[in-house]
Amino acid sequence: MQDNAPSPEPSNNGMVADAYSDNWVDLYAPAPTRPYLRLSRADRPIGTWLLLLPCWWGLTLAMLYDGQPTWHDLWIFIGCAIGAFLMRGAGCTWNDITDREFDAQVARTRSRPIPSGQVTVKGATIWMVVQAVISFAILLTLNSAAIRLGVLALVPVAIYPFAKRFTWWPQMFLGLAFNWGALLAWTAHTGRLDAPAVVLYLAGIAWTLFYDTIYAHQDTEDDALIGVKSTARLFGENSGQWLRRFLMATVGLMGLAVVYAVLPNGSVFALALAILGPWAMGWHMAWQLRGLDIHNSAKMLQLFRVNRDTGIIPLLFFAAALLL
Repeated sequence: MQDNAPSPEPSNNGMVADAYSDNWVDLYAPAPTRPYLRLSRADRPIGTWLLLLPCWWGLTLAMLYDGQPTWHDLWIFIGCAIGAFLMRGAGCTWNDITDREFDAQVARTRSRPIPSGQVTVKGATIWMVVQAVISFAILLTLNSAAIRLGVLALVPVAIYPFAKRFTWWPQMFLGLAFNWGALLAWTAHTGRLDAPAVVLYLAGIAWTLFYDTIYAHQDTEDDALIGVKSTARLFGENSGQWLRRFLMATVGLMGLAVVYAVLPNGSVFALALAILGPWAMGWHMAWQLRGLDIHNSAKMLQLFRVNRDTGIIPLLFFAAALLL
């Protein structure tokens, strides 16, 4: 695709098809910034939450693990939020650069800034670098072990957009990238990577397989036409059965991570309260399954979006356990 000047915005003022109708970007952001904020998915904040929440899981469990919360943890908490917004934006920009030809052929994605002509590839590349550089500056405020992990995180981020071309499991690669924050935030607190963080990371990957399979069901027909692979296409009518497996893996692995993390220094009451987190999360995922309709794209998008609440649930229990 040639890097031509962007064409005029569509009649909907450039709004992306699956954005929230009342999002702040389309309502309040200065017009020249909107295409770039859309590239970063700022008009669709669910992805930032899904990247951020594993960071906060890792941080809170790390504090339960060693029983030594500090004021620096407040900066880790804030830095994760800023970094999640920026790195999600950089990752989505990279995804849109690599997928621009596919996106132009899919009804839901052809309104994105690059295929719709709002942003050139050159402009998108510059915007991606700006976001990544600011994120790296935040990373440098953490300890050396966390910095090394943060740099290593670029590997799954770089690979993910190409995964749908060579595997039926691109959602696995998304899980590897989106849950890296559990490892990073844990290490930012403790200075080292411990087993509970790795188990928590695996729980997050199972959760990603759950919610992103739901998300991918919006595009199965278009994906089949253009040859894009996904777990939604792979599982088809058996998706409900696979989603239940991912639910059980999420709850089981997160429960194991909680036990590993809290037992060394936490009280019995803290352990009991923290273990309720994955249990309640599982019930929320089960509630989603009761409304599953893989042939209803609007319903699939709705279910995907409620996973922000799914991920907040265990975080609340972990935070409460810190008070005991």
